[in-house]
Amino acid sequence: MSSDRLIYLPLGGAGEIGMNAYVYGYGPQGKERLILVDLGVTFSDMETSPGVDLIFPDMSWLIANKDRLDAIFITHGHEDHVGAVGQFWEKLGAPVYARAFTANLARHKMRDQGLPDDVVTTIGAWPEVTQAGPFSVGVLPMSHSIPESGALVIDSPAGRVIHTGDFKLDETPIVGEPFDPDLWASVSKNGVKALVCDSTNVFSPHAGRSEASVGPEIEKLVAAAPNMVAATTFASNVARVKTLAEAGERAGRSICLMGRAMRRMIEAAIETGVLDSFPKVVSPEDARALPRENLMLLVTGSQGERRAATAQLARGKHNGMTLKEGDLFLFSSKTIPGNEKGVFRIINQLSERGVDVVDDTGGLYHVSGHANRPDLERLQDIVNPDMVIPMHGEHRHLREHAKLSEAKGRASVVAVNGTMLDLTGAAPKVTEFVETGRTYLDGTVKIGALDGVVRDRIRMALNGHVMVNVILDEDDEPLGEAWVEVMGLPVQGSSNAPLADILEADLTQFLGRAGAKTLADDDKLEEGLRRIARNSCKDEIGKKPECTVIISRLS
Repeated sequence: MSSDRLIYLPLGGAGEIGMNAYVYGYGPQGKERLILVDLGVTFSDMETSPGVDLIFPDMSWLIANKDRLDAIFITHGHEDHVGAVGQFWEKLGAPVYARAFTANLARHKMRDQGLPDDVVTTIGAWPEVTQAGPFSVGVLPMSHSIPESGALVIDSPAGRVIHTGDFKLDETPIVGEPFDPDLWASVSKNGVKALVCDSTNVFSPHAGRSEASVGPEIEKLVAAAPNMVAATTFASNVARVKTLAEAGERAGRSICLMGRAMRRMIEAAIETGVLDSFPKVVSPEDARALPRENLMLLVTGSQGERRAATAQLARGKHNGMTLKEGDLFLFSSKTIPGNEKGVFRIINQLSERGVDVVDDTGGLYHVSGHANRPDLERLQDIVNPDMVIPMHGEHRHLREHAKLSEAKGRASVVAVNGTMLDLTGAAPKVTEFVETGRTYLDGTVKIGALDGVVRDRIRMALNGHVMVNVILDEDDEPLGEAWVEVMGLPVQGSSNAPLADILEADLTQFLGRAGAKTLADDDKLEEGLRRIARNSCKDEIGKKPECTVIISRLS
């Protein structure tokens, strides 16, 4: 009996939305040959990761085992699936495979990091397959909110696994391939060991709607607008961008794309043949000369991103364009959980300018790119796998998806990031746990979650900062008084005197009564000065700030 095993290990995307990275392996325990499915990012927020540019999965385990990694496969071009390819490729070194549109985006990621883009290989759809060690991998076309999304058919000596990626069951998707139930049934007819499946919309009780259903409603809205129209959606949702542009064109409006991401996506779609036509667009410079009632802006920033075009228009001006009273702004998108504050801030800023804001509260102008609960059940019935492994979702999504699968008589398990499963038998079995976490891109430097940088930044943001400076002469005697610099703190406290003056007086008094042993010992002196500064602040302003003490000694 063979001792080889088939393993599945999520490093990101299982127990969270975003940052997808899934490892499959086959071979003897501890020596399995590996492939990686997706390598994505998630985005920072001011509450949990202030100042951070991007967040990646912790790839330490895979980097340590990169000699066993045969290939990286990317299911589609969303940032949470392809965004970290350029950041980690040098440390992983394996060839990257993706369909044409996604490969185009992946090559941009490589070039952005000064890396060779020829390591990205374009592959075709099923029945074409790619050999990677013991695996044979094919891409099964699947509809989603970005072109050329694909499920992966992963064959090994232990059986067939289908990794859905992100998907919806849309048979009229406007752009890209429709869902083909007959093809899926054909691929599944000889048995599927495991369906590793998107869980995002498991709590949505109604079958998903087609992308084609939003076009007529958008057209009616744009046609009725008397003044300038602006609309935002996910830049990667090429079908929606096309629908919006065509609605504007039919209403006699010139179309202006604003935001680098949106222009790049449309260019990539045209270059790869995903789009065979798109309404003529005008530049922001030319748009400024057009009558406002004849113009439609398509802008990035549907999730409230501070630097995107939507936020800049809400604050005042972007590329010389401004929104005025009576203009229409359409959010043709769903707000991702966690982004509500940023989106509501922008909506209120637009409202203050007299702009009429329309969102998708009524469900008319957006459809999700993810399968709802009935769609998940339908796919399970078509594929009829031995087991279902929920992925791509928060813990509550994974747990509910596992319950759904078990209720349909299929083995399932909740496997969050770092949980290695053995899929070789009749049911998934947890075999070990791998340490996982997050890696932050802070400027141009990658830092670990345990490095303390983000934690310290949060503490400074919450509590403010005091810098204490003292000078001692060669006899360990204070030379003059202590002085302080305060940041992020009130100028005056409860004593109605300058906070800095109060701190300096208390610190200087401490220096005057400190014993010789304390003055001669930097550690003891620093500890005492920090304690006095924080306690004095607590008395004056009700909080203890972060404190840095600088001791200078004259020799």
